[in-house]
Amino acid sequence: MNAADRRRRFDDLVLPHLDAAYNLARWLSGNPAEADDVVQEACLRAFCLFDGFRGDQPRAWLLAIVRNTWFTAWRKRHQPGQVDGAGYDDAHYDGTPLPGWQDGHGDGPEQWLLRAEEVRLLHLALEQLPLAFREVLVLRELEDLPYRDIATIADIPLGTVMSRLARARKLLAVAVIALRAQGTRTASGNTSAANTLSAAPGTGRTATATGMHGTPPQPAGETGHELH
Repeated sequence: MNAADRRRRFDDLVLPHLDAAYNLARWLSGNPAEADDVVQEACLRAFCLFDGFRGDQPRAWLLAIVRNTWFTAWRKRHQPGQVDGAGYDDAHYDGTPLPGWQDGHGDGPEQWLLRAEEVRLLHLALEQLPLAFREVLVLRELEDLPYRDIATIADIPLGTVMSRLARARKLLAVAVIALRAQGTRTASGNTSAANTLSAAPGTGRTATATGMHGTPPQPAGETGHELH
């Protein structure tokens, strides 16, 4: 195969999966700029290794390279033996369905806004998960990869993929519930403060929270990221 044919085959098989590559890199790194760097380096590695690619799953092959590229850089920045925590407490999970995964077709504007808020909370909760759990959730729920491909990408046994996904979903549910409760408490506190200020005697006008202290506190998780 000459160089032109090799490049053409690479473009046809690998480049259609760049969005998935960036999505994984973004969720692993939590940083869009770093994700761009990871994908660029991963694509260069993929091109150099392309002659050895003999499979029929270029997406999984590319994502495995993306993951390894990011972990190589991550390990250089951390001391040996430092790991991302993976514990969770089953007692805090009551089986509440996860928001954001359901089909939203047919919803009216009000339902759509509620769903958008749930998805925002879901994204924030996902960012808080330990890396090992965040990784398998992104690959399964966002990239819709089969378990065997996830096992190949993450370099773990198939049984570990399934058990890790089960734990990750529980962790995610706990995080979403906590964020939702935090937002409720924040909104309740802001309402109480506004009512107290508006009832203040002797002012001659209605006091506002912004008039006293500038911009009021924003609800928890206001800096969530959109998925790519």
